[in-house]
Amino acid sequence: MSLQTRCELALPHWLESFVADWPEPLQTAEQRMRLAIALSAENVRHSTGGPFGAIVVEEDSSRLIAVGVNLVTTAELSIAHAEMVAISLAQSAAGNWNLGHATATQLVTSCEPCAMCFGAVPWSGVSSLIWGANREDAEAVGFDEGDKPANWVQSLENRGIRTQADVLREEAAAVLQKYAKKEGAIYHPGAGIDG
Repeated sequence: MSLQTRCELALPHWLESFVADWPEPLQTAEQRMRLAIALSAENVRHSTGGPFGAIVVEEDSSRLIAVGVNLVTTAELSIAHAEMVAISLAQSAAGNWNLGHATATQLVTSCEPCAMCFGAVPWSGVSSLIWGANREDAEAVGFDEGDKPANWVQSLENRGIRTQADVLREEAAAVLQKYAKKEGAIYHPGAGIDG
């Protein structure tokens, strides 16, 4: 029996130059969200994954640590959500599983975290979380966001993780709608998509 012993994620070919050419600073929640939304839109435009983007930044310096886009369909990995990719790359860049070990960090995501990504947030060490589109926006186009506690935002706040919802929500939701109109894959076990 041959056992798979390695799993690698490769970001799309367009991503590095896209981020390098990004014209805006990342000082405000809106500026940070514009980049996360732009990543989600480019991912749709290039057909390199689902309509979700995320970034991790140092809160005080506004330094970009990592970016992520949804790679579920291209990597054939259900865990390759934009938040999971951005968190993983940020931890790899930091050389530490705890993104708060040296400085406060923020996760900015184009859509409210699904159940899996919500679970990863407290373990990642980020100090704050910002999202654009919400659960209803994602589910309106067919995505299954999973089961989260009704008080999930308060549970993060109780852990000291500050949250901010609906930042540029309309722009973020528009990417989801564009993806659905483009007939992008709506991937979850109940959707009948089996690869």
